[in-house]
Amino acid sequence: MKPVEKQTLKAMRDQLGGYAWDDDEISELVEPKLGIITGFQDLLDQLEILRQVDLEAIPPAAEISDK
Repeated sequence: MKPVEKQTLKAMRDQLGGYAWDDDEISELVEPKLGIITGFQDLLDQLEILRQVDLEAIPPAAEISDK
């Protein structure tokens, strides 16, 4: 996965227009400076790792026992 770029987020904002993000908010997503615990790119990277998990290799929750 390529890192998120500010221009990409700006283009999404301009094309989708569901929320009027200003440039400072977009910059904060790309390079957090205001104390965000997890940056947007870190979140996307973690989601990519989860996406690659083979769900067939994980047993159904009913089969998991703590005893």
